[in-house]
Amino acid sequence: MSEDVRTKAEAALAEVEEVNRVVLPEPKEAGAVVAMAEADPAVGAEIRQRMDEIDMADTNSIVSFGSAAQAELQEISQSMLQGVRNKDVGPAGDSLRGIVTTIRGFSVSELDVRRERSWWEKLIGRAAPFAKFTARFEDVQSQIDKITDDLLKHEHILLKDIKSLDLLYEKTLQFYDELALYIAAGEEKLKELDETDIPAKEAEVNAAPEDDQVMKAQELRDLRAARDDLERRVHDLKLTRQVTMQSLPSIRLVQENDKSLVTKINSTLVNTVPLWETQLAQAVTIQRSAEAAAAVHEANDLTNELLTANAKNLRDANKTIREEMERGVFDIEAVKQANADLIGTIEESLQIADEGKARRAKAEQDLQSMEKELRDTLAAAKSRRDGVGENTGGSVPA
Repeated sequence: MSEDVRTKAEAALAEVEEVNRVVLPEPKEAGAVVAMAEADPAVGAEIRQRMDEIDMADTNSIVSFGSAAQAELQEISQSMLQGVRNKDVGPAGDSLRGIVTTIRGFSVSELDVRRERSWWEKLIGRAAPFAKFTARFEDVQSQIDKITDDLLKHEHILLKDIKSLDLLYEKTLQFYDELALYIAAGEEKLKELDETDIPAKEAEVNAAPEDDQVMKAQELRDLRAARDDLERRVHDLKLTRQVTMQSLPSIRLVQENDKSLVTKINSTLVNTVPLWETQLAQAVTIQRSAEAAAAVHEANDLTNELLTANAKNLRDANKTIREEMERGVFDIEAVKQANADLIGTIEESLQIADEGKARRAKAEQDLQSMEKELRDTLAAAKSRRDGVGENTGGSVPA
């Protein structure tokens, strides 16, 4: 690791300690919405201010009731997401795993350039052992420097995210408390409608002349419909507040994970990488020593192989020469075999001649029999043409 990277890592350590000292406030008890009658004057004034935002004659004011509280929170979230690409949401620990893979790549089995790639290496398209070994051996230090630079960038981004999450947590907590005020204001308004406004409107309908009762009744229906819309909106705000309550621990969990990862990255840069570099240097030296020892071992093995091979070759050659010297011009076994083959040939010739003579005699008999059958057939055919055969056995004596 270069001295510049080491200096940056040590400088970032102070910033890591700073973000770890930040203690975020805890939210109030879930569901603790203070009614206007029970609130202190300051909170009561806040609730009254939000009640004044409701215009029962304006549907839009009911639909958008409470949305202003989320505007600042949305600005924070959008600023955090601005410029983020899909690739940026991958785990920041990829670089940390990459450096572990780089160092662990110097295994004895993978240093064997003649080793066949495993099925998994072929599946994921890993380089052949020789090419992978060559590239890694020649460029390991620059790879480590590049990865440490990437880790520093990740550390800087994570520290920025942690501070942004602090702000996001505070704004989310403010939004959570603001929703309680809007819910209290909405419930107070509903109470006011149910106890005052709607009964007063009903009295107006009953007291109005017959010609005006239709219009007054429509106003009453509109007021009741607006009241129901407001009730649904207050219910949505309660659901939103519950979801906001659940998002608070999620933000803290993500933040704690980022803090842990930043601490781990910093520890890796300051402590682990130098140790790995030392071990890597030792591994290279050990590997070279092992290669030299293997070369000496192979030279000794070659000498022994030459001695034993020459002695064996001398013995085999001497045996072959002596055996050839003691052999006759013709081997008796070869003469015996030739004589047996000759006798067998003569016997087969005689046997074939006898079989041929027997077949010819049989063929002679067959020819005579066929000739007799042909003569008899021709004679019978001639008799039928002369009419003798037609009257034979057909006339009756007079």
